[in-house]
Amino acid sequence: MPRGRGTRGTPVVVTLVAMAWFRRRRPDAGGGERSAREARAATLAHLRDFVATRVGVEAYVEPATTVTPTTVMLVATDGEWTRRRVPDPQAAAQLARDLGIPVYDVQRTGYPQRVRDWNAQHNLARRRASDEPA
Repeated sequence: MPRGRGTRGTPVVVTLVAMAWFRRRRPDAGGGERSAREARAATLAHLRDFVATRVGVEAYVEPATTVTPTTVMLVATDGEWTRRRVPDPQAAAQLARDLGIPVYDVQRTGYPQRVRDWNAQHNLARRRASDEPA
């Protein structure tokens, strides 16, 4: 352990700590992490449920960026939306075909105005709810 003298002549002990920044997580004893197959099944179930319980759902494929992977955003007629990762744009298009909904490339069409309207409405409602005393 390195030792030295502090600014007032008192002994100083420096402890070196090794940190594992990029260590892989290990599943806990209870099996906390899902397998890739289970995660895929949960994602498909969520998307199917979204399509089955909303009206006029459309799929918008979002390209991969340096920060995020390729995603598909499902948008209902009222502007409610959900977003999930997909392996690639072709998988997103196939998913939309399997769900029987139209698919658009967001780089070509942009996001529909109803998404911005829905977000604005729900952000306002959230702010109002947090401002009210309990």
